[in-house]
Amino acid sequence: MQMVVTDPATGLELGSVAVAQTDDVERAVAAASAAFESWSAVPVVERARMLFRYADALERRHEDLARSVSRENGKTIADARAEVRRGIEAVEFACGMPSLMMGDALPDIARDVDCVSLRFPLGVCAGITPFNFPSMIPLWMFPIAIAAGNTFVLKPSPQTPLTADLLADVSRDAKFPDGVLTVVHGAADTVNALIDHPGIAAVSFVGSSHVARIVQERAVRAHKRVQALGGAKNFLVVMPDGVKQSTVDAIMSSAFGGAGQRCLAGSVVVAVGAAAERLPQMLVDAARGLRLGCGLDAATDVGPVISHDAIARIDGYVERAQKDGATMLLAPDPAARDAKGSFLSPVVFDRVDPESELAREEIFGPVLAIVRTATLDEAIAIANRSRYGNASSIFTADGGSARTFANRIEVGMVGVNVGVAAPMAFFPFGGVKESIFGDLRCHGKDAVAFYTQQRVVISRWP
Repeated sequence: MQMVVTDPATGLELGSVAVAQTDDVERAVAAASAAFESWSAVPVVERARMLFRYADALERRHEDLARSVSRENGKTIADARAEVRRGIEAVEFACGMPSLMMGDALPDIARDVDCVSLRFPLGVCAGITPFNFPSMIPLWMFPIAIAAGNTFVLKPSPQTPLTADLLADVSRDAKFPDGVLTVVHGAADTVNALIDHPGIAAVSFVGSSHVARIVQERAVRAHKRVQALGGAKNFLVVMPDGVKQSTVDAIMSSAFGGAGQRCLAGSVVVAVGAAAERLPQMLVDAARGLRLGCGLDAATDVGPVISHDAIARIDGYVERAQKDGATMLLAPDPAARDAKGSFLSPVVFDRVDPESELAREEIFGPVLAIVRTATLDEAIAIANRSRYGNASSIFTADGGSARTFANRIEVGMVGVNVGVAAPMAFFPFGGVKESIFGDLRCHGKDAVAFYTQQRVVISRWP
C-alpha cells in the first residue's frame, strides 16, 4: 500500500512511500540484527570516521534537505535550513564517540583487585519521529546510536516521510554498511510492530504526551529501554524592564515560527506588572506584519500548518477561547484561508485566564495567549501549575529576576532573553513532568547513556 505525501502549501502531491506491513518490519529488524554483529565489532574510531563522512555528505546536500523539509512540512526555507544545520550539529557531536564512550577505571579497589566500567552498544534501536522536524529529530537519534555501535530502524511521521528517505540516501553516499540504518514507513500499526518486536532493544520517540505515555508503557511491558519526549506548553515571562523590540522579535519567532508547530513554541506570554501596558499592542502590531505564504518563498514569515485537519483542531481552540471570555486582539484572517493549502494566520488573545484551556493545553498552531500578573512570583506559580515542563523563558534586564526564574521554574530548558531555549547538541534536550516519559533525554551525554549499557569488570591477578 502506498501513502501519498502532499505539500501543505499547495495541496499538490509530492510523492508517495510504501507502508510497511508486518513482514516488512520483520525484514527491517532482521537486517539490522544481522548487521549489528559486525558493526558493533568495528572499532569506535572507524565508526566515527564514517560519521565524519556522513556529516560532510549532509553538508553537500544541505539545500536539498532544507527544500525537502520546507515542501513537506510547510515551514519557511530559512527555518528549514536552520533545522538541517542543527541536525548536522548532532552528527558532529556523534563524531566524538571515541571520547564519549570512554569508561572509568579504579585500580586497587582492594588488594590486587582492579575495577573498570565499560560502555557497550545495546543492539537494534528504533526511532519514531514527528512531522514538525523531519530532518533534525531523526538526526538527534540514529547518528548517536550508530556511532555507539548500534544499528537503527527509523519510522518517520507519515506526514513527512520523504526527508527521512533522503537522510537514508545520504547515508548510502557515506558508505554505511547494509542494515546499519533502515527506514520503514507507516502509522500506529508500524509503531506497535517495532515496539513489540523482540529484536528491538531500545525505542526513542518524540510526539504528543498522550502518545508518548502509550509508547513508554508499551515499551516497558516489552522490557525495552525507552525515551519518549512529549508535548509542551511553554511560558514566556516578560518583566517591565524587558519590554523592548528585541523581546517582541524573539516572541514572534518563538510563537509563530514553524506556524507554532514546535515543542519549544512560546505559546503563553506572561506580562508582569507594567509590562502589560505596552507589550500586548506591540505583539499585535508585529504579528499583523508577518507575511503568510509558501515556505519556499523567501519573503514568507509564516508557512502553512501541516493539514486541514490541524486547522479544524486549532479553530476549535480559538472558538472555545472566545466563549471563555478571552479578549481576541488579532483574529484569524479569512482571506488567508486557502482551499488547497492549509494556511492559518497568527492569532493573539489577551487577558487570558491562566487556568483556561487556552493557557493550559498544547494547541500546536499560531495562537498566542497573553496572561497578566502582578509579580514574578505569581508568573512562576502560573507556569509551574502546568502539567508540562519542557521550556520557559524570561525577558528582563535584571540579573536577580533571571536567577530567581532559572532556579524556581519547573522545566528542563530555561531561556534568559531567548525566545527558543533549544540547547546545542552536546547538551541534553528534554523537559520534565508530562513533557518526557523515561529518564534520559535526547542528544548530549544523556543520549550516549541511553544508547549504551555499562558493564563493570572486577579483576584479581594474584
